[in-house]
Amino acid sequence: MLTTLDRYIIRQFLGTFFFILVVIMLIAVVFDISEKTQDFAEMTATTQEIVLEFYVNFVIYYSNLFSGLLTFIAVLLFTSRLAHRTEVIAMLSSGVSFPRIMWPYFLAATVLAAMSLFVNHTVLPAANRVRLAFEEEHIRVAYHVDQKHIHREITPGHIAYFESWNAEHKKGFRFSLEQWQDGVLTSKLTSDRAEYDSVKGVWQIHDYLVRTMDGSTERIRRGAQLDTVIALEPSDMGQRWETSMAMSDAELNAYIESKSAQGDDSIVPYLIEKHQRTSYPFATYVFTLIGVSIASRKVRGGTGLHLAAGVGLVLLYIFAMKLTTVAATNAGMDAFLAVWLPNVLFLIIGVVIYRRAPK
Repeated sequence: MLTTLDRYIIRQFLGTFFFILVVIMLIAVVFDISEKTQDFAEMTATTQEIVLEFYVNFVIYYSNLFSGLLTFIAVLLFTSRLAHRTEVIAMLSSGVSFPRIMWPYFLAATVLAAMSLFVNHTVLPAANRVRLAFEEEHIRVAYHVDQKHIHREITPGHIAYFESWNAEHKKGFRFSLEQWQDGVLTSKLTSDRAEYDSVKGVWQIHDYLVRTMDGSTERIRRGAQLDTVIALEPSDMGQRWETSMAMSDAELNAYIESKSAQGDDSIVPYLIEKHQRTSYPFATYVFTLIGVSIASRKVRGGTGLHLAAGVGLVLLYIFAMKLTTVAATNAGMDAFLAVWLPNVLFLIIGVVIYRRAPK
């Protein structure tokens, strides 16, 4: 049963959060419009398309992205006001324990975390799909992926390799295709380059050499050009990593499973995206714990000092998140650990700060 105090804290918490959210999003939209004014003037998109396809989904994406930070700021502002007016001291003096004061905060945080989980797993992928398609068509130059040393297991025993890949021209250089059977290499095709013909749906292999091994016998065949069907698409070489944000949970899991079966080591950003959809909403609880524990203490600097300390911790959290994701991408750190480790570390920091809060 919620008491009057509970309803007051929840109302103030959520009210402050949504007020800050609206203000920040309005400022973000205004700055983005000013930055893209020339793009909008030159593009063929209508005003309705700009508003509905881009800015509505722009707001959904960035609202969810900054929800943890805005939650933290809302908790700091509201609780700091309570502490400055000695209302926290009055609550404690009346016999209300500090954990009991925390209860309505975590109820409100649960509402925000549940909303963020719902948006991350259902609403946001569809919104990102529309937003990214609009950007691709009207704003940014077509995105190209250029990679080196690409290995793909097309089917069991069939392994393709490109020394380098140019996505713009759908062309790969120093191409090879190996066929293995029971751990023995039975055939290998090597070529100077391979191009994908999107009209015919075939690969054109240029300046090729085919070696076929049958026991101790080896046959060699050369040629200038060979058109062949390979169960490999240009999109399998790599794509704009932001597309992971436009995939539903089922699509993301299927993509990760498919690329893992091919031996593709570029799936780390997709694993990070998968785990972040759950880890970010739960960071709401960590930010709430730290925010209340910091702002509930009345200090001479007031709200300004609380904000300075809080923003410093948020910056450290963002730095830790970037550090661990880079470690996962470039140093082989497990993606699940990379995403959840900052939450665990700052939860420990939050518990330490909470233990020092006024009781």
